Amino acid sequence: MRASLLQVAVNEDESVESRRRRVAGMVRDQAGADLVVLPELWTTGAFAYEEFAGEAEPLEGPTFEAMAKAASDAGVWLHAGSIPERDPEGPLYNTSLVLSPSGDLAAAYRKIHRFGFDKGEAVLMGAGDALVTVRLPGTVLGVATCYDLRFPELFRGLVDAGAETLVVPAGWPERRRAHWTLLARARAVENQAFVLACGTAGTHAGVPQAGHSIVVDPWGEVLAEAGPGEEVLTVDFDPATVAGTRERFPALKDRVLGLAAPRHVSG
Repeated sequence: MRASLLQVAVNEDESVESRRRRVAGMVRDQAGADLVVLPELWTTGAFAYEEFAGEAEPLEGPTFEAMAKAASDAGVWLHAGSIPERDPEGPLYNTSLVLSPSGDLAAAYRKIHRFGFDKGEAVLMGAGDALVTVRLPGTVLGVATCYDLRFPELFRGLVDAGAETLVVPAGWPERRRAHWTLLARARAVENQAFVLACGTAGTHAGVPQAGHSIVVDPWGEVLAEAGPGEEVLTVDFDPATVAGTRERFPALKDRVLGLAAPRHVSG
């Protein structure tokens, strides 16, 4: 399987609409890949809290429309990162979209763990309540977003639901970049799964972004890692490695402690 992680630069001198057009072109350039992944809140910037309400859109709004067309044109599965979603009957959500090669909405995931410690995203957006997996040819994606990476129980739930490849779009700050790499590798090792973690470059509302998107194999080895700037990180990996790793080193079978499983949605 070939995956391309688009480490998009988000800067204040580019309008949201211009960035949509530019990113759609980047997606189209990935024709030949199996899976393309975008970062978290790349339309607005993950730390541009004051922009969330004004730029919020319906689930199948302008970002969905642009990305659906791009996915269809390129013939790829597209994890379109996340958008500030406006639910007509509720609060805003930080919602990820997964699109099929025909441009259909295969799944949507509302971020469960909101960042901010009682400010920012934590108070401006509602929390999701469902784990989401998506079956692709050759693997099952488990979907998480940014701050979720710090909560291993979410990923264990995704693995229990069949996930073999864990996809994490993020807007991770540079000042905590060491945690980004460490946690991505930890989630891969403890769940014996691939981790595809796609961050942003640039500066969000004065907050420099970490970049350094990363692909980690089920043994915790880094297969590819981006630098700090805008970049397309492309890697070929074999999803069958997951089953082989879990068979040769069956640590998951020795689990004793666990939590009640939350609601699960399969796409």
